[in-house]
Amino acid sequence: MRISLQAELGDFQDRHTIYVFALKMSFLAVTLSSVVVTLVLPLLDWIGMLPVPLADGLVYGVLLSWLIGGAVASVLSLVAGHALHQLSVSRAEFEQLSRTDVLSGLLNRRAFSEALEQVDGDACLAIFDVDRFKAINDRFGHASGDAVIVTVSAILAAAFDGSSVAARLGGEEFGVIVVGGSQEQRVERVRSVCDRLAAHPIVTDDCVVALTVSAGIAELEPGRSKEGAYSSADKALYLAKALGRNRVVHENEGLHPGWRRHLPVEPVAVRATTVDCDEARLA
Repeated sequence: MRISLQAELGDFQDRHTIYVFALKMSFLAVTLSSVVVTLVLPLLDWIGMLPVPLADGLVYGVLLSWLIGGAVASVLSLVAGHALHQLSVSRAEFEQLSRTDVLSGLLNRRAFSEALEQVDGDACLAIFDVDRFKAINDRFGHASGDAVIVTVSAILAAAFDGSSVAARLGGEEFGVIVVGGSQEQRVERVRSVCDRLAAHPIVTDDCVVALTVSAGIAELEPGRSKEGAYSSADKALYLAKALGRNRVVHENEGLHPGWRRHLPVEPVAVRATTVDCDEARLA
């Protein structure tokens, strides 16, 4: 009789599996005990050490194997099953934590890189960056900065659910694998999210912080290296920042020399206005 422990252990997060595991182990134990009894008792009878007739000994031996052996095996299997259940749950929780950014609840960079390797066509990589995030932290404190990260993460998670994947890459930078649709449709989805974020001021510590987000997009074409796509998306994001922020730039747009005419000669100064110390708008 063969029982696949590997299959059982892979599903030990389900409590129902514990009882199935205990039942299988008990049945295996009493079966092996019965086999041992039927092999040993004839030998004992042959050498004259069996105090009862062989037929009676076999009946009693098999019966005791099922009653006592089965009960003991069931208890031990249940104890082992519960221990394996706890181990499986702990392992799953640890794996989840190792792949999740604590503050945002999104995937972290490592998990996002793994997801990126699984993509093959009909998708694009979008890198989002909160504009002038340092100014928010400096002016309103890190608690406000954390509130911005949480809000942006929630909107990205809601906008890119299903087959798309959203992650926090670090600091105020986020990555999204936008899956499905045409290139124009994917770009429009990214733009709509940026518009939604710009129209979603964040209330924190008696202040209302209005933020904007810039994004760079690169296509995840079949055969294209993921490193190359990431580099192109990052360059497109840099161009979006250089063009004044609060905009989305696709990698193909960055190929046009005409963009250079619009690049500012000097960095744009941080713009912030406060209304009765209640509202700050950061472009």
